[in-house]
Amino acid sequence: MAGRKRKKKRNRYRKHIIIWILLLLVTAHFCGGKLQQTLHKMPSETDWELIVVNKWNTIPDGYQTELTTLSNGKQVDSRIYPALQDLFDAMRADGIYPIVREGYRTTTDQQSILDDKIKAYEQEGLSSLLAKKMASEWVAAPGTSEHQLGIAVDINADKTKSTNDEVYTWLAEHAWEYGFILRYPKDKENVTGTGYEPWHYRYVGKEAAKEIWQEGCCLEEYVTQN
Repeated sequence: MAGRKRKKKRNRYRKHIIIWILLLLVTAHFCGGKLQQTLHKMPSETDWELIVVNKWNTIPDGYQTELTTLSNGKQVDSRIYPALQDLFDAMRADGIYPIVREGYRTTTDQQSILDDKIKAYEQEGLSSLLAKKMASEWVAAPGTSEHQLGIAVDINADKTKSTNDEVYTWLAEHAWEYGFILRYPKDKENVTGTGYEPWHYRYVGKEAAKEIWQEGCCLEEYVTQN
């Protein structure tokens, strides 16, 4: 009788241990709030705006985009061009003059930018290992940059007519009206994996942009909630 009681007690103990292990695994998986699970699949014709690309989610194999070349030579996905044009027209109507500093990038472009950043840190005296670590905090590795999708743009000011602060302030208040979101907000670094970038805007469509702006969430959070 006493033996059966001890056996039941050991079984309960094992169950508790298993539960604790599972909880620890789940906690480790999210690693301090970072959404490290795969958040996307190959986008269809109707959900391409919501594809998530970050350091944990690479661009799907076979992803292709048709590009439109802007007046300054930069390129964007042709599907976002009308919305981007409307956005810029609205800014100019309010006396704010923006430019697209960065649009679509090839894999080669992205690697070159990363290499240049690493070299710059090495020239400051950092070791090769530390230079790579520091560079990776500011420049995405090829295959993990939204710029390779063609639906993200870095927007700065035409310095002869406006300031960057004027551009960033206007975008923060109105970009959602045209289907664009501030992709990397100040308080979401642990979720997006990228520091605050007031110039980096991503097209997600008007409906999603409005909801993201109203809820104060980032794209990763929005996708997991919907």
